[in-house]
Amino acid sequence: MSKSTTTAKIRSDGAVVEVLENGEERPFPEIPMRPMTEEEIKAAAAADPDARPMTAEELEKARRVPRTKGLRRILGLTQQEFAARYHIPLGTLRDWEQGRTEPDQPARAYLTVIARDPEGVRRALTAQPA
Repeated sequence: MSKSTTTAKIRSDGAVVEVLENGEERPFPEIPMRPMTEEEIKAAAAADPDARPMTAEELEKARRVPRTKGLRRILGLTQQEFAARYHIPLGTLRDWEQGRTEPDQPARAYLTVIARDPEGVRRALTAQPA
């Protein structure tokens, strides 16, 4: 099996391009570099213990929690901004993001609401009492 190295980069417009030895760029071809059939993909995934698909039982037991760091990044906020905007202690947010602790049930519900309507939550938290 011969091996070759392909250098790629993501341009500011989001396009992924191949960088040639002379420094020029060209778009990647539309066809996959290593085409695999659906059966080959499933067999490769099943053979890799780190990438094996979950069983139906494992999927049912898996927690469905919004990933705090991903949510924060999607909103384009720093940890400090997210914590301040949504009234979450900064240390708690850091613990969640670094895996030291997990959000409890009420916090998971709150994160779900933030994920669904971040501006609505912000408005509700900044509204003046009547």
